[in-house]
Amino acid sequence: MAKLRRSTWCGEVKQELVGSTVCVAGWVDRRRDHGGVIFINLRDRTGNVQLVFDPHFEASVISTAQDLRLEYVVIAKGTLVNRDDSAINDKMPTGRFEIKINELELCAKSEPLPFQLEEAEKVGEELRLKYRYLDLRRPAMHRLIKLRHELLFAMRDYMNGQSFYEIETPNLSKSTPEGARDFLVPSRMNKGTFYALPQSPQIYKQLLMVAGMERYFQIARCFRDEDLRSNRQPEFTQLDIEMSFINEEDIYAVCEGLMKRLWKQFLNIELPLPFSRFSYDEMFRRFGSDKPDMRFDLEINNVTSVFATVPADFLKEIIIAGGSVGALCVKNKAFSRSELDHWVDRVTKEFKAKGLIYIRFNEDKTATGPLAKFLPATFFDDMQKVITDLTVKDTLFVIAGEYDDAWDILGKLRVEFGKALQLIDRNCYKMFWVTEFPMFEWNKEEQRWDAKHHPFTSPNEGWRDVPTKEIKARAYDLVCNGEELGGGSIRIHDAQTQSAVFDLLGLSKEDAKNKFGFLLEAQQFGYPPEGGIAFGVDRLVMILGGTESIRDVIAFPKTQKGSCLMMETPSEVDGKQLRELGIKVL
Repeated sequence: MAKLRRSTWCGEVKQELVGSTVCVAGWVDRRRDHGGVIFINLRDRTGNVQLVFDPHFEASVISTAQDLRLEYVVIAKGTLVNRDDSAINDKMPTGRFEIKINELELCAKSEPLPFQLEEAEKVGEELRLKYRYLDLRRPAMHRLIKLRHELLFAMRDYMNGQSFYEIETPNLSKSTPEGARDFLVPSRMNKGTFYALPQSPQIYKQLLMVAGMERYFQIARCFRDEDLRSNRQPEFTQLDIEMSFINEEDIYAVCEGLMKRLWKQFLNIELPLPFSRFSYDEMFRRFGSDKPDMRFDLEINNVTSVFATVPADFLKEIIIAGGSVGALCVKNKAFSRSELDHWVDRVTKEFKAKGLIYIRFNEDKTATGPLAKFLPATFFDDMQKVITDLTVKDTLFVIAGEYDDAWDILGKLRVEFGKALQLIDRNCYKMFWVTEFPMFEWNKEEQRWDAKHHPFTSPNEGWRDVPTKEIKARAYDLVCNGEELGGGSIRIHDAQTQSAVFDLLGLSKEDAKNKFGFLLEAQQFGYPPEGGIAFGVDRLVMILGGTESIRDVIAFPKTQKGSCLMMETPSEVDGKQLRELGIKVL
């Protein structure tokens, strides 16, 4: 057990303490020996402070100091003094001070690290994840974990001020169709049956509205067994919100107030309210995405009419079949042939497009590129009627196909151009609502309709009088800089509408009862009109912390293959455990 007790954090030494005895504790961050005088930079979670060991001090203290190496853990006691003016380190917040040590306690030694902390960005991420507890010692990582803590605290404080109850819901729940695979948990006491880890607390929060809670929130852990990417993990955290006797405007007001507070507190930015609102159809038409990054322009142009008379067979077939032709116009950029080939290669391999057409122009307005021989002499002028600011210095990138598929590819290409051509203002935050989502989307593989959001989302008024593909949902997403911060909807609160939606989804009454019987029964006992939303906490920390990967803001994340290199999971379990659960691995 340590004999010395910390009295001061390393990063919090200040002028008022100069001349007094202080005791600090932490890890050796740097060590220098200048002719017998040993200097140690000691690091704790608040920062660094310099320790000085003079050879004229206590011999045992000097002996211990001489043996110190990087990442050794020590507690040190001494007198805080001002450094000489010539020795002040302006790069350290505590660079005006140092501690002359007269007592030193070595708590733990350290083996040489598998990577140096100050060079962590140069090593592979797999190595950092394997030794995550070391990676988290770095100030940059500590800053993100601290930010996450402060964000959660601010959220709770705000929600409490808005008269919400924080209510926990179970993690062992029922498997229900919510868009992704469930993680299943076998029951030992009821062999052959399974719990499911919640993809979200969706059903529970609706039942809490039936229970009369009226305003609920939760910092909820959620689990989805799906393929991963930089901003997705199998287990994640969301701010879950539900409210009774409200409409969309009430949801917008609560959420906009929260975002305004967070951006002011953490970035000192005043977000103007209310946020802009755009329909899903408009966003997809202009940007090929329901969560576009609007920090730069480069909108998609529908140029189907211009290509309708171009005598290229593959274009004719697409247009006759009801497809569309879209184009991105990159302004004032003279791409080299190798650059153009690079973009064609990326689009066909990464985005699975059948092809990418590029078109450049000569000074006399004649076109060049793979399709040039098919283009009429009037092509530039015809295109200028659609893309009014087109000049001969611009390059067109064209995709043809089914509207949804072609625009989705163009949307992805737009984002990559934004990054590669440095079109994005990194200091800008464009936050807005996307509304009027499609209620249903067609599942080509299973030849049936799926819920675009979830099966409890309320359709717009008059939904029974329009074709299924045109039904709009009372759903909304809050988007910022190409990321969906959160999404939600007004819920169905009457049994007749719920039953009709289940019918459209192909859910029989028996299936609906088996999967959602508890909710359907609850709708018979006074179900209030209500709605809610959920925000991805990890994505919020990503944006506020200025990092590109969600793994940076989670203490112990999984790899893109869903494994934990540090704990070596998932792993096999003892056969006895499987037998107790009645499970046999095939």
